[in-house]
Amino acid sequence: MSISRPRGTNDFLPETTAKWQAVEALLREQCREYGFGEIRTPLFEETELFARGVGDTTDIVQKEMYTFEDHGGRSVTLRPENTASACRAYLENKLYGAVQPVKLYYLGPMFRYEKPQAGRFRQFHQFGLEIFGSESPAADAEIIAFAWDFYQRLGIRGLELKINSVGCPKCRPAYRQALQSYFHPHLDALCNSCRDRFARNPLRILDCKSEVCQQIGANAPQIYEYLCTECAEHFSSVQAMLKAAGIPYCIDSRLVRGLDYYTKTAFEIQVTGIGAQSAICGGGRYDGLIEEIGGEHIPGVGFALGMERIFSALAAQGDDIEVENHLEVYIIVAGGIEESAAAFSIANQLRQAGIATEMDYADKSFKAQMKAANRLHARYAVIIGDSEVQTQTASVKNMESGEQQAVAFADIKAYFIGR
Repeated sequence: MSISRPRGTNDFLPETTAKWQAVEALLREQCREYGFGEIRTPLFEETELFARGVGDTTDIVQKEMYTFEDHGGRSVTLRPENTASACRAYLENKLYGAVQPVKLYYLGPMFRYEKPQAGRFRQFHQFGLEIFGSESPAADAEIIAFAWDFYQRLGIRGLELKINSVGCPKCRPAYRQALQSYFHPHLDALCNSCRDRFARNPLRILDCKSEVCQQIGANAPQIYEYLCTECAEHFSSVQAMLKAAGIPYCIDSRLVRGLDYYTKTAFEIQVTGIGAQSAICGGGRYDGLIEEIGGEHIPGVGFALGMERIFSALAAQGDDIEVENHLEVYIIVAGGIEESAAAFSIANQLRQAGIATEMDYADKSFKAQMKAANRLHARYAVIIGDSEVQTQTASVKNMESGEQQAVAFADIKAYFIGR
């Protein structure tokens, strides 16, 4: 019986990874333009980091984390998201001593034990930004603007930016009480998870995916009625900046995101046509997160986008990432060991000169090698047989025009440089 990849994971073959690399290059270039530097954190962390950082009332912590004991008896967890890890790294490496704010980005795999479906996997990939050390609504607006700008550059259509304010520790207790008063008469009808959330964090009920819970919560009190002056002014400032930048948005009072650490701004960018998981990006402000994991009060704001969902959105719209072929030369060997050695020497010279070069290692026929050169979209074929070795001159064929000419072995590197 053959071994298959684990459920909810993917193999990305070279043709696909080339497209991923193109998107990643676009993200890295945009990070350079916006002043973000890359951070790389471990794939696993102490379980307590996520329990405290992400929140023990979230589905992630309660149901979805890959948690195990290592050989030392320590509980560790494959990272289900990267903001908590970035906060830990910020503290542990004393980045609070650097010029503030600190602007970081990350890119890599995350892990959640979820039911696999369109746009949702157990190993998935996220790109994200974090800004530490600024309470300014301009930081929130910059995070949102980056995400909006990125999707515009990709050409994804049908985008909808939804924003909300989820308040802060000053104003949220009154809203919490209002929600509990509202949901209490319906407590028996709520799902098991929401009955548990009722006491610990009733705001999370608004994020429940159960149709029954959504119907019950349809007329729940809205947080705008309970925002303190600071939160209301912050939210107004974010909106003013988005308007000034020409970024369209709508306010969604039910948007609370799936993580407990958000304060003030929360947002999502959604797109139609990619299945039930229409959100392709989301984030917000988390001013209490670093304090929650043992640091001082240091404000933060960030977002993450799902890489897989980028390609789902493009496919749904009939688009794709165009990737240029970079194979310049395919060396065709017609002969034995002497011809192969000459071909290998030339391939080595061309590669050292930065020229993408391939050659046959399977003793294919001349005709099969020419087919391989065509299938790999090589720009040139360099033919080396007995007569070419005798004269120390290769036959170079332009695969597009069919033009062929003789080039001395000693000159072949110079021939291709600059072409």
